Amino acid sequence: MLEVTILGTGTSTGVPSVACTCDTCLSEDPRDKRLRTSLLVQSETTTIVVDTSADFRQQMLTHSVMNIDAIVYTHHHYDHISGFDDTRPYTFFNDDLPLQCYALQQTYDSIRKTFPYAFGEVEQLGGGVPGASFTIIDDEPFTIGDIEVQPIPLKHGNIRVNGYRFGKIAYCTDTNHIPLDSIAKLEDLDILILDALRYHKHPTHFTIEEACEMAKMINAKKTYFTHIAHQVKHEECEKTLPDHCFLAYDGLRFTLT
Repeated sequence: MLEVTILGTGTSTGVPSVACTCDTCLSEDPRDKRLRTSLLVQSETTTIVVDTSADFRQQMLTHSVMNIDAIVYTHHHYDHISGFDDTRPYTFFNDDLPLQCYALQQTYDSIRKTFPYAFGEVEQLGGGVPGASFTIIDDEPFTIGDIEVQPIPLKHGNIRVNGYRFGKIAYCTDTNHIPLDSIAKLEDLDILILDALRYHKHPTHFTIEEACEMAKMINAKKTYFTHIAHQVKHEECEKTLPDHCFLAYDGLRFTLT
């Protein structure tokens, strides 16, 4: 059995956005409160977090995540890696064992450049540093504990990023193109979690309309949209979506056997 929790569904600024007075940012609907995008995947014995978002600390506290077996990164953009420093307590309370991380080469290089002190480039130690051991991945499946992870190569504008499949559920955030070879890896899904930023065109993300078209092509039993900008108000948008398509929201949880 897998339990999958959507930790955040927001774009890089989060929703509400700083200094904005639009209807979504002022909304009292809790589904319009969106932390930065990330995912929690748990079996009875294994816990995986996909991306350390800018809201990682808050997300771990909210969902009482006491242990992490591994972090799997989709790509190197700051809103997906900036919570890396907040992984430190998982090392402190685990006999200083390094936290296992899986990432594309470019993502690893970016994390190392952004947090050099975590990789030995430090003047002195004070409050400690993130203890992490990285495995470079590409598109070959790998296993963490009892959870098999299938990378799904995606395009995010001109950048190669990874989505991931865990059994009958797949997570494809930050993309505006899914190659045909990757679509083949998304057959027979119960749940697809898919990028859908806003209504009007964007150079690196699916629009709501484009995401609906991709959902129809992949044909999962249900598709939930994530990485949603503040131009999209939950209640209004969901009324317009086709059958089997929905807007995700923070804290949405799926249990798959």
